[in-house]
Amino acid sequence: MRIPILVAVLPALLLSACAVGPNYRRPPTPITEAYRGQEPPELTSIADLPWWEVFHDEVLQYLITEALKNNYDLLTAIARVEAARGVLISTRSQMFPQAGYQGDASRGRQFQGPLTTVTVPAPTASNPGRTESATFGGNRTFDLFAGTLNAAWEIDLWGRIRRATESSRADLLASNDFRRGVVLSLVSQVAQTYFQLIELDAELEIAQRSTKTFGETLELFQRQFEGGIGTKLAVARGEAALAQAAAGIPDTERFINSTENAICILLGWPPTAIPRGDALTSQELPPQPPAGLPADLLERRPDVLQAEQVLRSNNAQIGVSIADFFPRIGLTALYGGTSSELEAVVKGSGNVWSIAASVTGPIFQAGKLYGGYKSAVANWEAAKWQYEGVVLNALREVSNALVDAQKLKDVRDERAKAVTALQEASELATIRYTGGLATYFEVLEAQQQLFPAEDQLAQTERDELLAVVQLYAALGGGWSDGEQHVPLDAFPYWP
Repeated sequence: MRIPILVAVLPALLLSACAVGPNYRRPPTPITEAYRGQEPPELTSIADLPWWEVFHDEVLQYLITEALKNNYDLLTAIARVEAARGVLISTRSQMFPQAGYQGDASRGRQFQGPLTTVTVPAPTASNPGRTESATFGGNRTFDLFAGTLNAAWEIDLWGRIRRATESSRADLLASNDFRRGVVLSLVSQVAQTYFQLIELDAELEIAQRSTKTFGETLELFQRQFEGGIGTKLAVARGEAALAQAAAGIPDTERFINSTENAICILLGWPPTAIPRGDALTSQELPPQPPAGLPADLLERRPDVLQAEQVLRSNNAQIGVSIADFFPRIGLTALYGGTSSELEAVVKGSGNVWSIAASVTGPIFQAGKLYGGYKSAVANWEAAKWQYEGVVLNALREVSNALVDAQKLKDVRDERAKAVTALQEASELATIRYTGGLATYFEVLEAQQQLFPAEDQLAQTERDELLAVVQLYAALGGGWSDGEQHVPLDAFPYWP
């Protein structure tokens, strides 16, 4: 009757037992009420939108979808999530009884002791017969069959297994947050590189247009020179300006090729041409995207979530190290049969069974357990500082992106004014030169100022788009909740 009572009491004892070690609490973080560069605080955030609602260029949507299907870094991160899931299952299994079986069949010859000869007495009148002798001992051949079922269960009285499971669960969540971080980084990298590519397309168009314009100017200088009203110096300066402009075409094409190859790496493609969608000036992104509240970073940004799960895992490891100081209590059971005849293994005559309880614990470990505890505490402290540092870096990135998005708009407006003025100046200089009212120097100067200004304007328009992408990434955008998955088949295959 004692065994059933023990079996009934143990579950209640385990449920009421407390796991040793500290319970996890999120440490205080340097979160402010509003981001620097954000006035006043906003409740909504661009990060609440999934990426397919932020980027409206259909080609860009297709490229991001391809990257999420084929990128090798993301596939590696997904595999690591599954590996962490397996570790959690393995660790958690220690909470339950472990059962197994064993079967043995053997045949052998074994020494049984010294030889002994027994002689039967000679026949007598009262006992007729003949003399015989028998030998006992020596080697003997024998068979042995055995089949057993066994079970073992470690009673987690101090919570060692529960803390280890808690740590493994946090590791799984950290690996999943790392995967989400790879997704966010991948989406951002594809978008940024795509915007850089279409900006290079704009620079190539400017280089081609400037080469054509300098060619027309050179023809004008040559006609003036052949007509006797120009100078050889003007022709030479026109040839130099044309050559410098023409050199920009292959140079820009070189950057376009390397940028396309960079996108191919992100997409898991071999080097190939990348399709284009909307032009640089036609991209639709929020000009002043809302940032939301800084506290949202703690629940949304993948690297912050990952750092917190690492901290949670290390916190649980402290409990594991403390539980190692306490004895481990276990139950074992065995049932089966053993016999020299196979059929007797399953019969009552061959049955064997045992039930046992064990207690094992440390007495002297020469500082081994204490060292493990100190190491676990130090790892927790390191993870704590790392977590707070990740939060600070997130606040910095959001603030930088906010200010960039605000200031680049002003920069673009001023550079657009400069381009408009230089276009007018170039046209007037050409008219004045043709009418004999200006020198070639005025024409070349106006053109040489115009085309770099157009390049700068295109680069600023690109930087505006990049600032929005960087803000989206800094806020941890891409997901409307922690477990939403990207609909990889949301967009048709791009031919």
